[in-house]
Formats: sequence, C-alpha cells, structure tokens
Amino acid sequence: MRQTTASRRDVLKLGLLTGAALAGLPGCSAVPSRPDPGTPPVRGGVYSHGATGGGLKDTLEPYFPVTNPDISRCMQLYEPLLRWDPNYEIEPSVAESVTPNADNTQWTIRIREGVEFHHGKTVTAEDVMHSLATVTDPNNTGSGGTELATVLELNNSTVVDPRTIVLQLNSPYAVLDQLLAEYTVGIIPTDFDVSRPVGTGPFAYKHFVPGQLSQFVRHENYWDGPAWVDELFIYDFADDAAKVNALLAGQVQSIDNLPNYLAGTIEQQGASPLVSETGAWVPFTMRVDVAPFSDVRVRQALRLIVDRQQMIDQALNGFGILGNDLYAPFDPAYASDLPQRVQDIDQAKSLLRQAGQENLDVELVTSSAVGAGAVESANLFVEQARKAGVTVRLNKADANVFYGDRYLSWNFAQDFWNTRNYIPQVATSSVKGATYNETHFEDPTFTALIEQAKREPDPARRTQLLHDAQVIEYETGGYIIWGFKRQLDAYSNLVQGLEPHRYLPCSNFRFSRASFVRQT
Repeated sequence: MRQTTASRRDVLKLGLLTGAALAGLPGCSAVPSRPDPGTPPVRGGVYSHGATGGGLKDTLEPYFPVTNPDISRCMQLYEPLLRWDPNYEIEPSVAESVTPNADNTQWTIRIREGVEFHHGKTVTAEDVMHSLATVTDPNNTGSGGTELATVLELNNSTVVDPRTIVLQLNSPYAVLDQLLAEYTVGIIPTDFDVSRPVGTGPFAYKHFVPGQLSQFVRHENYWDGPAWVDELFIYDFADDAAKVNALLAGQVQSIDNLPNYLAGTIEQQGASPLVSETGAWVPFTMRVDVAPFSDVRVRQALRLIVDRQQMIDQALNGFGILGNDLYAPFDPAYASDLPQRVQDIDQAKSLLRQAGQENLDVELVTSSAVGAGAVESANLFVEQARKAGVTVRLNKADANVFYGDRYLSWNFAQDFWNTRNYIPQVATSSVKGATYNETHFEDPTFTALIEQAKREPDPARRTQLLHDAQVIEYETGGYIIWGFKRQLDAYSNLVQGLEPHRYLPCSNFRFSRASFVRQT
C-alpha cells in the first residue's frame, strides 16, 4: 500500500484547508493528536457523520437502501438475524443461533432473549416471520429478499414458540446464513410503519429530510449495549470538498470515503484516516444486452484496455489491490487461479477490429456519489482507452440524476459494491431478476451452475461449481473489476471507538461504539 501526502495541487483541487475550515477546527492552535485507544469512553454528546452521496430519493425503508446515506441509516435502525464481524465472519445478532438440518432443507432460528424494538416491544417469532414475508413480497421484493424468495416456503415454516422458528426450504440451500446476515434483511415489528420506522438497532428514528440529513436518538435498551453518544446526525454530502471541510471544521466527527490522496493531509489537521481491508469494488458496468457491449469482443477489448495498476496507484492512491474482473475476494471459492488480466492494447485493437468497432465512441456515466476512486478511475479510463483508438465521452452526473430514474439502465457506467461472498453477490447483481443487475447479465449455463452450487452440501464440490461459474463471468461478464479498495474513511481526533471493518465503510457504520474523548 502506498500512502502519500497530498500535493499543493491536490489540496487546491478540493479547496481544502481554507481559513474558514481552519478557524472552525477546535483547538486549531493545538491540533489534537490521535486518541489513545485505551482511553475510557465518555457518555453523552451529539455525534455527526458525513455520508457520501444521497439525494431526493433517500429512504428509511429497511429493504431498499441504495446510497451510502441509505445504508448508514439502515445500519442504525435495523438489524438482521446474523451479522458480519470486523473480520467478515458471521456472528449472532437478533438471533442467538441459525442452524441447518442435515440436508440443508430446514433451518432453525433461535431468537436472542429480550431483544427490544425502539417502541418497547420484544422481538418474537411472529416479527421475524413478518420481516421475511415483507422482504420477499412478490409485489415488492427487497434487494435482500430476491434470493430468499426463491427458496423459502414460509407457508410451510413453523413457529415453534415465541423465540423459535423452523424455516422450510423448497430445496437444499447450503449458505442461507450468508443471506440472513445481509443488512438488507433487517427485522421489523408486525406493526411497522415507514413514516415512523422502528427496528432493533442502536439508534431510534427522530427526524429525516431526504437529500439533507437524518437524526436519531440512542436506543436505551439496545441488547448489545446502549450507544455512548446521546444523538446521531447523518448528513448527505454530494461534494467531497464540503464533506472533508466539515470534518476539519468539527461540524461532523467522521466521514466515509475520504479522497485517497488526502490521507496524509488530514493527519496534520486533527483527524485520522481509518483504513480497512475490504472486498469493496468500484466497477465499470457494461450492459451486455445493448450494442456495442452486446458483442463479447467489445467487452473483452475494454477489459484489456485497463491498466489496473495505474488505476490503483492513481485513482486509489495505492489504497487497493489488483482485481481480475471477478468479485467476492474473501469467498473460499474465489477463482484466484485464473490468469491475471493485464493491459494489452494490441489485443484490444484486434478484438475491436473483429467486432467492426475500430473507431468505437462511447459515453461513460459516473458521479462523485459513487464514492472514492470512481471519478478518478473514469478519468484514467478515458486516457487509457485513447491508446486503443477508443473515444470515451465522460458524463459526470449529479447524484440525483445518476441514482435517479436511469440508474441500472445506463449502457456504460460505474457503481460501488461493498464486501459480499460470491453466492449472495450473484443473487444481488448477476442473474435474471437480481435487484441490481446493472449489466443485465443472463447466462443459462452460469445460472444453472449457481443453482447447483447453492444446493451442494459438500464444500469442495460447491467450490468447483462456483469456480466454473466464475470462468463464465471472467470470459463473458459485463463488469470491469480493476481492483478492490482498501476502504478509506476518516474521523476526528476528538472521538474514539471506530475500528477497521471488512464489511461496510466507517467501522461498519457502527456509531454506537463511538464516543467523544474526555478533555483535560
């Protein structure tokens, strides 16, 4: 990993370190140092987080989060039955256990005793059944429910007692626990009303203005220990400069997706970078069902145009590792044996000639709302494509436009994805009916391999099936996955408690563990 201090040009580019920002920084004349991790946490205070992106389509819905502000709100209000720990291992959450039978056709859920919703009701088996029915509703299926809907037989499932459910599946499913650990499968009460949203998370809803902010108060009876701070604000930031200046001015205590080239600079200004080893990726997305991307030779040519190391060095400022047009690098089945794809301009030109696209001219749509590394990598791709005679017209869309009505229908664009294992990621992005199938990828052989793998109880045979599926995506898929981000966020040195996490940005948005530093 290469870490550098921002040049004067970088600083000026963002308009940072202005007099206003410095004047607002508490203790500017004596910049606070990074807090001692052994310092006892302090109860109280109002904590503010700056989230990247967001817009008028912001939502408090538990099952349809899209942007970083949506996801960060979701993580305060709702919790799934299981969750991912900092090392990306599954651990209990609302459920104390979720266990399969011998052939993976039944899964028994045991709810943790005494888990309370924000309005005081204790979580019961009926609430869990209601949540699963809602997220898999065929008329309004949530992103986390698309795959669950294909296997759950809720009508044949059994509520054994107020804390126990036996889920019946229509076929064996070996990794159901991975689906139930996604943040998009939160547990809600049977009387849920999105205008006054209630969950079991560490913070309760207080106020919400789409495109601007959301306000929460501490859930005093939170089962995992109440938050240290009294209140939490999450602010939308469409602009990186405003976001970073807000951190340096003390207006927010943390931000997600710090521009990578500022990691060194903020350390001189009373803030610290938070670096996490993740499986997050910022792909280029090519729709495989529209010309010219419907020709696999064009897709392969664009993949060969990319100088991946240059992307990591410049777009991520070294905070990344090489990608190979595959996702889910932490999955045991990740196909690391496939040849690493490298830039090959001659081969790219040859493929374009074969496809009759020697003078290819395409539009690439991006937005700062996609997060760190997106616009930077798009700019690099424009330059790299020129070497192969390809003209790329860059369209830098406003966040409301990019994630508006045309989201998921752009012919050639970018997006962001957080860490997932392979089968849950495929279910979300890469098969017919997937909620976010932005490349419109549909391959019958690929789908058949995935279906077979989901039913396969033997880990070795399942790994082989998933490997074969990855070969298909490697050869014909619609993603250009040039790297995996080392997630870079930042926090004020006046707070503590945030730690690296492999799953979601900014310590998994787990602000309940953050506290202010005691001032002496």
